[in-house]
Amino acid sequence: MSEFDTSLPSVRNIQNFIQEKNEVELKLVTDDLIVGKIVWQDVNCICLMDHYEQPTIVWRQAIVFIKPKP
Repeated sequence: MSEFDTSLPSVRNIQNFIQEKNEVELKLVTDDLIVGKIVWQDVNCICLMDHYEQPTIVWRQAIVFIKPKP
């Protein structure tokens, strides 16, 4: 298992989304778009909480992009 590298800009940006509780859009390789707040991340996955307080765990390999919701 690879080590979680917190010096990477992508990891730091996601941490900022978590700390600031920003709503984001996650585009997946399946062409789905998931909207919510990121609550945690690890080396393999990101957990997104939707408007109904339902967590969705997404494998990092399934993500095309993450951006703040306008």
